[in-house]
Amino acid sequence: MQAKAKVKLSRSLGIALTPKAAKYMERRPYPPGQHGRGRKKESDYKNQLVEKQRLRAQYNISERQLRNAYAEAVRKPGKTGEVLVGLLESRLDAFVLRAGFARTIYQARQFVNHGHFTVNGRKVDIASYRLKAGDFVQVRKKSRETTPFQLAAAGAWAGETTPAYIESHLEGLIARFLSVPERKQIPVICDEQLIVEYYSK
Repeated sequence: MQAKAKVKLSRSLGIALTPKAAKYMERRPYPPGQHGRGRKKESDYKNQLVEKQRLRAQYNISERQLRNAYAEAVRKPGKTGEVLVGLLESRLDAFVLRAGFARTIYQARQFVNHGHFTVNGRKVDIASYRLKAGDFVQVRKKSRETTPFQLAAAGAWAGETTPAYIESHLEGLIARFLSVPERKQIPVICDEQLIVEYYSK
């Protein structure tokens, strides 16, 4: 997805998907298009749809991937919406972003797909790979000297705080997935209950 498209999507969903989008939205905090500043009538369906699209965009996943994750969440104990977000947060590309190894979810997906990471010492190049509690994720030896990972090691992409479910050692370009997080720990903007309502119709 091109940078302009990401900014437009960010504005329409009301969430910044990239640092560039965040800067743009500070200047223009309203949806794109000539009617962006007008008041809209919101239906229940529209609200549910927007929340679903917000969640999809934040994890950069397809409708099919989200629907499959929802079907899995329904089968597990606990509140379906919270379980759903926990499953998505256990993806390898989401972990790479949260651990500070990538600047955006798009970059994280690209890094994983290009084979830059190992999980417990084995190369994994599948972005949707589901991490388990205790898994170690490390940048592969031959990738560590490249500019993106040198920046990551210097803390260029780390957030102000690392989520409590991740133990990250940026200098060594290694991090550990401590546990599947609780919903309140996950830095994702969405009302997951509306997503459950959308899929349960």
